[in-house]
Amino acid sequence: MHDEFKTLRKFDAGQGRDGFLFSLPALEEQGIGKISRLPVSIRIVLESVLRSCDGKKVRRKDVETLANWNAKAPANAEIPFVVARIVLQDFTGVPLIVDLAAMRSAVARLGRDPKIIEPLVPVDLVVDHSVQVDFFRSPRALELNLDMEFKRNRERYQFLKWGQQAFKTFQLIPPGIGIVHQVNLEYLAKGVLSSRPSTLNSQLFFPDTLVGTDSHTTMINGLGVVGWGVGGIEAEAGMLGQPVYFLTPEVVGVHMSGQLREGVTATDLVLHITQLLRAQKVVGKFVEFYGEGAASLPVPDRATIGNMSPEYGATMGFFPIDQESVDYLRATGRSEAQCLAFENYFRAQKMFGMPLRGEIDYSVDVDLDLADVQPSVAGPKRPQDRINLPELGRTFRELLEKPVRDGGYGKQNVDLREKHVVELNGSAPRNGEMFSTDKKEDQGINPGDELNKIEMVANRPTPDPGQEIEAESRDVFTQGRTHVGHGSVLIAAITSCTNTSNPSVMIAAGLLAKRAVERGLRVDPAVKTSLAPGSRVVSDYLEKTGLQEYLDQLGFNLVGYGCTTCIGNSGPLHPNIEKAIHEYDLVAASVLSGNRNFEARVHQHIKANFLMSPPLVVAFALAGRVHIDLSRDALARDKDGKETFLRDLWPTLSEIRDAMQSALAPETFRKLYRNFADQNPKWNDIPSSAGDIYQWDEKSDYIHEPPFFQNFSMEPSHIAEIRGARALGIFGDSITTDHISPAGAIKETSPAGKYLVSRGIQPRDFNSYGSRRGNDLVMTRGTFANVRIKNLMIPGTEGGVTKYYGGGDASSPKGQHGEGAASTMSIFDAAMKYAETNTALVVLAGHEYGSGSSRDWAAKGTRLLGVKAVIAASYERIHRSNLVGMGVLPLQFPDGTTAQSLGLDGSEKFSITGLSDSIKPGQEVTLVIESENREQLSVPVKLRIDTPIEIDYYRHGGILPFVLRQLLAK
Repeated sequence: MHDEFKTLRKFDAGQGRDGFLFSLPALEEQGIGKISRLPVSIRIVLESVLRSCDGKKVRRKDVETLANWNAKAPANAEIPFVVARIVLQDFTGVPLIVDLAAMRSAVARLGRDPKIIEPLVPVDLVVDHSVQVDFFRSPRALELNLDMEFKRNRERYQFLKWGQQAFKTFQLIPPGIGIVHQVNLEYLAKGVLSSRPSTLNSQLFFPDTLVGTDSHTTMINGLGVVGWGVGGIEAEAGMLGQPVYFLTPEVVGVHMSGQLREGVTATDLVLHITQLLRAQKVVGKFVEFYGEGAASLPVPDRATIGNMSPEYGATMGFFPIDQESVDYLRATGRSEAQCLAFENYFRAQKMFGMPLRGEIDYSVDVDLDLADVQPSVAGPKRPQDRINLPELGRTFRELLEKPVRDGGYGKQNVDLREKHVVELNGSAPRNGEMFSTDKKEDQGINPGDELNKIEMVANRPTPDPGQEIEAESRDVFTQGRTHVGHGSVLIAAITSCTNTSNPSVMIAAGLLAKRAVERGLRVDPAVKTSLAPGSRVVSDYLEKTGLQEYLDQLGFNLVGYGCTTCIGNSGPLHPNIEKAIHEYDLVAASVLSGNRNFEARVHQHIKANFLMSPPLVVAFALAGRVHIDLSRDALARDKDGKETFLRDLWPTLSEIRDAMQSALAPETFRKLYRNFADQNPKWNDIPSSAGDIYQWDEKSDYIHEPPFFQNFSMEPSHIAEIRGARALGIFGDSITTDHISPAGAIKETSPAGKYLVSRGIQPRDFNSYGSRRGNDLVMTRGTFANVRIKNLMIPGTEGGVTKYYGGGDASSPKGQHGEGAASTMSIFDAAMKYAETNTALVVLAGHEYGSGSSRDWAAKGTRLLGVKAVIAASYERIHRSNLVGMGVLPLQFPDGTTAQSLGLDGSEKFSITGLSDSIKPGQEVTLVIESENREQLSVPVKLRIDTPIEIDYYRHGGILPFVLRQLLAK
């Protein structure tokens, strides 16, 4: 422990305990900055820099620079932020532990002690991304989906159990407990942490800070905890003792006033904020909410807003610590000693209480009157595209006919009354058979009445879990038919950490379901309904209030505790429904209470995906379509044939509050967050190997030693210019990590599918890309393989294909460069052919390249395909960092310049000049473009290596080789 600035002070930690802290007021007393005017989020980071100042990793200058943070012009300096802990989910956590295991293997091959590879800060991994909605509308859906999860992921879980015994500071929370961010909010977070340095006679207290390998780690900002999402690559470096480096940020202050109106939910508020702050361009900035309006929001509402920071582009969406924060810790079962230490620590640091206008200096101030927020949804492709609820029907109709190039679906002369018959008993619909609501109504038959007669799956016997549960698809309907068309709701999912952590919106969904059932309303069996809460606490209060019964009757049975529909684990639709979608090229819809709705994310066959609150999910499931104005159109007819409107079902705020007060108790949290292994016998049945070094099994198709440390040497390579590179892909704006990183189902005809078939694996056993993230041979083949990605080198096509401009055979017509004619093939196959001739590759893209989830495989796969550089109009924060972390060079076009404005088609050759060991962050280098007729064009591009430490990472070929060389040099 160092005390460079002599700021160590004693304080009252509560219950008669003394504690020590590094005092920010004491630092200000020395004349170092106006710390009391700094945003609270900056002060918490400053405390870490002050406490970690050792003259090496963290210098005295770093403390002084941050203490003198200038709101209007933050210093162009990197902050070495030492976090207190790290959280992982299993999709990103498995490859992270695979990399650590590979580093141990590399160290062992060099004859050193493999145990030098050990996390130096506590690491928690929550297994929450592996459950899929195969079974639904059944009382046994949870049990059966859990059975399927363990069957599919046995190898991954064996590997994680090895990691649990191999690494001392690694805690694993098994499947079936909850979503990592809700578990973090309700259990893992402590507000303040403490340690016992040998030089002190009592505990040293410091703020709970973290990074996580999931972009929605920011949910914890609602509790006043500083933390955000990073790539798995950056998290590994943090685990191994490296600070998390980032540029001194601007802080946008959002002043909240007023209160939410009746009928408006926290989900509506966060969709409003997402649209507002996207327009403010807060990418890479801290956002701090303050004012009387912020003080009025309970922590679950604050957490909902913090959760969606990635959607509005901010590094964080932070709420300062106040009495509401302390009360939340108490209400969720934390000990009184912990709660007192939390409150007393922040009071001692003069950081307790919600700031009011004028008390803090922010870079930019934004005003938000909570009374202006309206009921909303967002979609159909981006979370920032908010739509006022009454306008959804009109907006959907417009998008149907809008050209694809303008973000629409390009349909012509659409009649939304036209429906296609789908048989749900296994037989296909008769070719061309239609159903028109007008025709039915002319005959005096209400379509809803006919559909309500169809037997629901909850009323049929559920298969025994031992009977062929490995099947990927379930014929869940026993008889009858349904009718689908453009705008039909085919997935309705109460899902995701964003909203299921919030009792107010979950209870609102249950109350709405209760009123719907009491009126005799039913959900069309074409709608795949599911309830996947973020923790078992949700089930407890839905059972206590009696509301789960009504959700069950509408088909919203519990399907699992984890990230399901929101990350694409929605499971299959009825095969005849999927057939109808393809046959009639339907733009069908999903409605979900999640945070992401990018193309092909929720389900590969559903093109329109809308985010909304849980009660609205239930409402749209009842309506069965999205081309409806719920402010004036009837949802359905009740058992007496009377029209039922949303206003008839919507609960009041007082009803919601009454139900919440009767259901939530601290004892529930204490009971459900203990003895995890005892609560999950299936986890205990998983065998695992032991030892410090993992024994790689070449027969495994889930866990494979990655090639990052092959031929590892202690000397890094020199930075050199890139010459004669080819374009692997040219992409437009808003290419997300969902487009780049392998995600969702594996198609049999894809490179990954063909590889698995070559290994003797049947398509029904492919599982998902997420489940195979520990195998680089599968994941590299799935990079850029998204079925909706559009490579502009082949206009008018979708999917992971490109043009290969390499050498052909002797009979191929030659171009002026001497290569064979261009041929179309998968991106993976083209990359492998270019690798045969040692041809470097580049990717060109538009604005917001790499937005979305913090998927490390978006960068790892890019690197393993042989891409040396990405040139984009702009980047999302995490993906740019991940590219550098994998040794891939990110470059940025000048404003107004894109591949399209330059007229590039992919036939060109590319060189990047000006690269050497002496490069500086943000400097200009030159992109030289040589066309097929040998004409050259030089374009200045900006080096998006943003900090000095990133220069080191790039020179070493990435973060992991850099850290490994440091550890081995000790």
